[in-house]
Formats: sequence, C-alpha cells, structure tokens
Amino acid sequence: MRRVIILISILFCCSSAFSQKKKVRFDNDTLSEIVITSTRTATQLGNVTVPYQIINKKNIEQSGSLRLKDILQEQTGLYITNGFGAGVQMQGLNPDYTIILLNGEPLVGRTAGVLDVNRISISNIKRIEIVKGPSSSLYGSEAMAGVINIITDTSCKKSIETGFRYGFGNPDKGWILPLNNDVFNNLDFNLNISTTIKKTGLQYSGNAYYLDGISYRPFSTIKVPQPIWRFTNQFSLHHPFGSKTKFDLTIRDGYDYIKQEFAVANNGSTSSSYGREANHDININPVLTHQFNSSIKSALRLYATIYNGSQILHFTDKPDSAYTDQFKQHFYRVENQTDIQLKKTRLTIGAGYSIDEAQSTRYDNIENKKQNNIQFVYAQQEWNPYKKLILITGVRYDHNKLFAAALSPKFSFRYKFNKSISILGSIGRGFKAPDFRQLYLNFTNNAAGGYSVFGAVDAVKIINEMQAQGLISEIKEDFNRLTSLQPEFSTGINLGTSLSIGNKTKININLFRNDIESLIDVRQIATKSNGAQIFSYINVKNAYTEGLEIECKFKLNKQIDFSTGYQYLATADKEDLQNIKAGKVYTRDPDGTSRLLNKSEYTGLPNRSKHMGNFKINYEPTTKFYSTVRFTYRSKWYIADSDGNGLYNSNDESADGFVLINASAGFTINKQMKFYGGIDNMLNHQDANYLPNLQGRMIYMGINFKLK
Repeated sequence: MRRVIILISILFCCSSAFSQKKKVRFDNDTLSEIVITSTRTATQLGNVTVPYQIINKKNIEQSGSLRLKDILQEQTGLYITNGFGAGVQMQGLNPDYTIILLNGEPLVGRTAGVLDVNRISISNIKRIEIVKGPSSSLYGSEAMAGVINIITDTSCKKSIETGFRYGFGNPDKGWILPLNNDVFNNLDFNLNISTTIKKTGLQYSGNAYYLDGISYRPFSTIKVPQPIWRFTNQFSLHHPFGSKTKFDLTIRDGYDYIKQEFAVANNGSTSSSYGREANHDININPVLTHQFNSSIKSALRLYATIYNGSQILHFTDKPDSAYTDQFKQHFYRVENQTDIQLKKTRLTIGAGYSIDEAQSTRYDNIENKKQNNIQFVYAQQEWNPYKKLILITGVRYDHNKLFAAALSPKFSFRYKFNKSISILGSIGRGFKAPDFRQLYLNFTNNAAGGYSVFGAVDAVKIINEMQAQGLISEIKEDFNRLTSLQPEFSTGINLGTSLSIGNKTKININLFRNDIESLIDVRQIATKSNGAQIFSYINVKNAYTEGLEIECKFKLNKQIDFSTGYQYLATADKEDLQNIKAGKVYTRDPDGTSRLLNKSEYTGLPNRSKHMGNFKINYEPTTKFYSTVRFTYRSKWYIADSDGNGLYNSNDESADGFVLINASAGFTINKQMKFYGGIDNMLNHQDANYLPNLQGRMIYMGINFKLK
C-alpha cells in the first residue's frame, strides 16, 4: 500500500499546482446532480462524502445493454461473478456483501448468497447509483461491501414509448448472418406508457426478453442449449393530497423461465438430466410522504416482496426419477424516515420492522417455514460547520430474532480546498447476518458422492442422531466449534480525492481497506460410514481486501470524450498469512517436489483479479448521432487449490485474463424514431471452463418509437 499512497500524493500535488493556474469548476451540471443513496436524502453529488458512481439513463441507452449485468460489468471496481447466477463483486468482497436495491428497497431471492442481476431489465431504469464501502449504518445487513440502487423512471408525462431489438451470433462461427438455421437469437421488446388523469400520474412499463443461451458440459466444449425467457412488468401511481402530502405506489412483477440440460461429472462417470428453472418475484412498495414545513419531511414506506424459485430435473438414464428444488422467500417491511433541515445541520432519523420468511426443499421440508424478525433504528447527522467542510456521522442498530444484535456506526467527511480539489474519507462498520441457507440447510447431493451440508442450527442434533444409528465413522475437530452463528463484520476505510483540471478533466482516486471479522466458512465436521463428507458453517476466518481505484474522465472537444477506470486489489486470509510466515504451509512444484511456500507466491482469496480496468471512447458530433467503444479488462484469477495445501498460490489452477470489447452506435430520424446497433464481445472471447455463460460475439440492431 506504500506505493499506492505515494502515487496518490504525487497526483494530488500535481493537480494542486495545476488548479492554481486554472480555477475552473469541472462539469457544473454533474457536480450539482442530485443523488440519494449515499445519505438516503437528496444530496448534490459534489457534497457526497463516500466513493460514488452514477450511471445515468443516457449512458445506459448508449451502451445498448439489456440486462443489469451488462451495464454493471463495464464499471470500475465491479466484477460479475458466474456461480449461481451473475453476482456483483465489489472492493474484492463476494456478492453476499453487496445489497441490491430497487427504488431504495431490497431485492430478495439469492442462491448461495448471489442475487442474479440478469433478472433485472434496464428498459425502465432512470439511473443506477453505486455506493462503495460499508453502508450498514443506513441499510443494515448485506451492505458490508456497498449498495447498488436501481432507480426506475416513474415520471408521468403523457407519452408512449416502445422499442424492439434483435441480436444474433454463433460463438463457433464468429461472424454470421442473421436468420440462419444455426444462429443464436436474442430478442427484446419494451413498452412504456405514462399519463396524468387530473392529479393522478400513472405509468406502465413492460419488457419481454428471449435468449438462445448456451452452457457447456463438464470438462468439454460441448455446447448445451439453455433457452431463456424473461418478462418484467411495472406499474406506478402518484397522487398528491394537497400541496404537502403525496402518495406513491410501485408494483413490479418479474418472471424467468430457463430450459435446462445438465451433465454432472463425478468419479469418472457423467449423469445427464433435463428440465427447467422458473423464478417469479413480485414487489409492492407504497410510500406516503408529508412535508410538515420547510424544515421537516417524513416518509412512511411499506414494502412487500415475494420470490418463488423452482427447478425440476429428470434424469436421462432414469426417466421415472426426478429432482425438485424449491425456494420461497417472503419479505415484509414497514419503515418511517424523518428528515430535519436546520441552518448548518441535516438530521435523518428512522425506524422500522421487517419480517423475513423462507421455505425450501433444502431446509428439511418445504412446508416448514423459517422466519427472522428484525427491529431497527438509525440516525445520521450531516453537518456543514463552514463552507468547505462537510461531516457526516451515522449509526444503526439492528435487533434480530435469530442471533445477536448488530451496531453499525459510520463517519465520513469531505473537504473542498477550492472549486477544483476535494478530499473525502470514511470509516464504517458493516455487517452481514447469517442467511437461511447457513442456518437451516439440510442437503445431500446423491449425484456427487452423497456429501451433505447442514445448517448451523441443526447440525449438532443431526450428527448426534446419525452417530447413534452408526452412520458416522469420524467426527472432525471443527464439530466442536459449532455454536450459534454470529454476524460477519467488516471495518471499511476509504480515503480519496476528487480533482477537476480545467473544464475538461476530472479524476477520482480512492484507497480502500476492508477488514472482515468472524467470516462464515464451510468446514467439514464429520465423515459418514460410506466415506461421504459432512459440512457445516462456523465463524472462523478473518480476512482483508485492500486496493486502489482510479477513474478519469476527459473531454477532448465538444464531440469526443474519454473515460477510464482501474482497480488494483490485494486480498488475504489472515490465518493463511500467519501460517505461511510460521513455515507451516507447503506447496508442490510441477515435478512433484514438495517445499515451503514463499509469501510472494500467496495469491489471496480465490476468484479475485489483482488488476481490472475499463476504457470508453464516446463520439457524439450532434444530438442526433452517437457512437461508443468500451474495453473491459480482467487479469488472471485463481479458482482451485491444485496442490491441496488449503490456500491459493501461484502453483494452483487459474483462469487466464481477458479483454472484452463492446461497441454501439445510434442515430435519431426525428423526435419519434431512433435506430441503433452494436456488437457485444467483439473479439468473440470464450472460456468454456471458467466463463461458461459468456455467450460469444453478439451483433444486434434495434429501433425505438416515442409518441406524445
């Protein structure tokens, strides 16, 4: 980190000297843009005290993206994982630790901690706000790494908009003409209707999506068709009751259907199956807001979301047998937030109560409902003691039914040296509560050797019962460490600077460090009499992630602008580091020789890249035409412990780094009609082993109509 600090100091000093010659604010409109996620209140971007990214509607449209995954994977410091759906890795922390919000309310339906962002259409998204670093002081559990808030367009201007996009490709042939017999198709249709009847605003947004998806059989490059259908409908209503009170209602319905064909390899044999996966979620969010006077505003938010996911598979060699996996989750919350604006201080206070319920075939019985009730209160003070300094202090208390309470404090600041230079920093405590899977899982995989995974709540009881029946051959040491799971905690520090050089260049630099305590890990706790392993969850690990992020925007002239971003990431399990320093860890060279592992060979936590970057060129000569080319880079990452020493090092299995290139362009015929097209994955990069869901090159074209 010493080199990183030196680099920031050099950049800071150079930019300070430059700004003394040209005291011009960079992009006033951007700095004055109103954002809400960082403080839960309307705040100018130029006053935000934490690392922050905004993806506006124009950027979303010009990217040609269809799903939330497509637009997030091009952002600095975000990586889209591939296991159990497309999850978001932020500041080196797993998808479990990033909360995904829709209009400020959490989306549910995670698999193994991953919320699949492929579920979310971007057709009606107004903007996406991304906060990096612990945000549990405002948002509670799952906000250890940060927050992604998807804000949909709920404006009610009288208009009808519709669009259609057709994409095609074939990863084997690379370039291919559309409508061929062996082409892979991608279809997308959206419709947005809004109007105002008297004082009531109404809006409907619908999206239908189809993809000839593919996957790969294990240890081969044999492609398996996985057609995907996704449907999204959203309805919004807005009604004012006088000049001080308004009522907002948003209802969203999403449905996914995926045709599946699986092949599971185990001990040299392969079991084939076919079937489908279906996911359905409904979100209902009424909000009543009242402005008591010029200083006090209060909002009552009600939220209910229901998620149902199911998978049915039939085995090819046993047509009469079937595997069914069901997961249901209901989440209900009532919350009141009050904002008080004083002369130099803004106070935000809130309290609420939520109910989280889950049922699953993997939790012993689909009819057995698991429930956690949470009471929470939070407060935040934004203090502006004088013009150049902003101080924010916040704290949240969560009382959970299933485990100990969690207290999440946070402090952040922003100091403006002048119109061109600001420094900002934050320190906060984030937490993640154990999820239902870690508490109640009761799963045996008979298709892969018969291993079992039991949640921490019932693991001891189940093992004791199996031992009494003579089904256990060995009890492992970690069995004695099974206790009630505690929340995972992270202390996150962010320190950076925002620089405006003239009126053409803006640079954001951020150093971050996250120290994670009581990390929940899967450990083997016993062995069955038939040799199959039994696993459960315990609080054992302490880890850290740290690094540097740099973002730069440069406007060459009125027609051309550039933007680029880079993240350097270092991670480690602290216990692994101690064992390496103590000379307790060995590795095996390719010739089979065993030797002590050097610290320099340790690669940290798995599935993380040390270097990631992006680069974008945008050309917009007139308001009627645009073109953009985007580059995304990820360096190699380690995925398997090949030498069997229990950690990840340079002798282990790794995936090669890659570059993705996406390009898009569009032009406007008139106020009612727009044409656009582009190419995703221009280099046709594929990796059957480590990126099995990367579809290969896709060419697309589309048209949008707007009627008023």
